[in-house]
Amino acid sequence: MPKKRHKPEEIVAKLRQVDVMASQGQSVADAVRAIGVTEVTYYRWRSEFGGIKSDQVKRLKDLEAENARLRRAVADLTLDKQILKEAASGNF
Repeated sequence: MPKKRHKPEEIVAKLRQVDVMASQGQSVADAVRAIGVTEVTYYRWRSEFGGIKSDQVKRLKDLEAENARLRRAVADLTLDKQILKEAASGNF
């Protein structure tokens, strides 16, 4: 069975579905099965996306992508700085 990638907006909607089902008296395990994911996935999603609204999820993902891009840029610049420092000292 191929893995399905859920979009962040879908994840938030599914988390809300589980909350609604649980408030109606259904057990969390049954509610999680009803949305079609495992309990492990549900708890991982809840720790990452719990209490976030749909618009905030998109902003969070955008910020994470920008953060990763900036980390790569800093790593590249640090490496360039070290290379130039060694070349300037004559230890090449």
